[in-house]
This record gives sequence, C-alpha cells and structure tokens, in this order.
Amino acid sequence: MEFIKSAHINFMGARRVAYVISSVLLILCVVSLLTRGLNYGVDFAGGTLMQFDFDREITPQEVRMVLDGLNLSKSVIQRFSADEVVIRTVKIDKSTQDQVLSALREKFGAVRLTRIEDIGPAVGAELRRMGIIALLVAVAGILLYVAFRFEFRPAVTSVLALMHDGLIVVGIVSLLGREFTVPILAAVLTILGYSINDSIVVMDRVRENLAGRKRGEELEEIINRSLNETLSRTINTALTTALPILALLFFGGKMLQDFSLSILVGLLAGTYSSIFVVSALWVDWERKSRVRR
Repeated sequence: MEFIKSAHINFMGARRVAYVISSVLLILCVVSLLTRGLNYGVDFAGGTLMQFDFDREITPQEVRMVLDGLNLSKSVIQRFSADEVVIRTVKIDKSTQDQVLSALREKFGAVRLTRIEDIGPAVGAELRRMGIIALLVAVAGILLYVAFRFEFRPAVTSVLALMHDGLIVVGIVSLLGREFTVPILAAVLTILGYSINDSIVVMDRVRENLAGRKRGEELEEIINRSLNETLSRTINTALTTALPILALLFFGGKMLQDFSLSILVGLLAGTYSSIFVVSALWVDWERKSRVRR
C-alpha cells in the first residue's frame, strides 16, 4: 500500500465526472423505483405465518428444501427453538397450508402445526411507516451530530451523500427485482452508519489541514491533500469489510444473499461518496457562496 500512501490524485479535478456517474446511477434507480417499485417481502406486504413443532432438532435449511418443492422458496424461515420453526410466506389458502404440513410430515415424520396466522396488509403498511421513520430519525441524528462536530455545510453535504448511498442501494434492489425485506432495511441503516463514519474521517483530516492552511492554498487543494492522506485507510477499511461480505454472498445461502448484496452495493457507494460526493459538493457550495459575496 506504499504507492497509495504516496499518491497525489486530483480528486476534485474529477468531480464533474463523479457528478455524471452519480447522476446516471440515481436516474436509473429513481426510474426503476417509479416504474417497477419495490418487490416487498412478506414482512411488508403481508402473508401467512405458520409455526411447526418437530420431534427433533431442525435447521431452516432442511425446511427450505421442502418449501422449494412447493414453489415457496421465497418464504422466510426462522428457528423459534431447537425443534420449532416459524415460516412466513405469501398468503396461501387452506389447501396449500395442508400441503405444507403434509410435505413436512413426509420428510420429518411427526410434525405439529402449533400456530397459523394471516398477516394483513395493514401490518405491512405499519411496518413500512416505521421503517421510513427509522430512516428519517437516523438521517436527522447524523445531520445534527456532524453539524455540531464540524460546520453546517459539510453536515448537509454528508447527509446528501447518505441519501445518495441509500437511494442507490434501494434502487439496485428494485432494478434486480429482489425482495425488499426487514434485513434489507437493516442493511440500508448499516450503510448509513458506515458511510458517515468514512466521511467523518476525511472531514477530520480536512479540518486539521485547514488549521495549518498555507497562504493562498485553495479549499480544493486542501481537500485533495486530505483525501490522499486518508486514501489508504479508506481502501483498507473497504477491502477488509468487503471480504466477509463476499464470503456471505457466495457461501451464506439464499437467506443471506439479498442482505449481503445490499451491504456490498452500499459499501461501494459509501466508499465512492465519501471520496467524491461529500467533498465535491462542499467545494462547489463554498465557491458559489464566494461568488455571491
């Protein structure tokens, strides 16, 4: 990583290109969200919940093999205890419920259906509302924290970068037709925290370099120097985070694929935005404010 430590990349000189890349990505994501929307999972759209009691310890993977044969592969399977499993699936009628029970008994022997509930769309709508509130509260908290620690303008540009990252993650989920579930929402919130942490590292270095500003040194030069000084840390953090995520994506099974993919997309977007979006918007905002004066 020595070549990275000695790098002198003109990031701010490439900010127009970064704007184009971000604009294209955001337009694609927004168009997909407006035309295709989100493929809400059972958690948000409602469905059927079934709880089964087995005579031995069971794993979700074993149950999933049975459900795959009934075209219910998108069901959410959770262990309630060592010998109990909860299945949440799309809304199914009584005959399909009986088929599920029969298939499980055929595979595992004595199986008891201990609970069955229909999750109405009202519950899903409430969950969506709470998810939106959680996102807004997180963004507001981050804005206040960064504004208190730094200045108002870098705080606003940081929040805009967070919106950029979150929209890209949700948009990619929509473009790929993946189910939007509670784990995906958790992935978006996780990415917001990761992205702002990356941005704060850069802004801390910018603040230090501003304090020792040389005469006639422009903000673009200071930010370029700060970005180059923190580049090795940014790349190392991204790589060490990406490796376990890739392992989950390829070897974690179907249940973790969408979550891992969302985290990976958000990681890439967050690393990109902390280098280009936050600083570029800050520089252009400062330049326009000087022109107005």
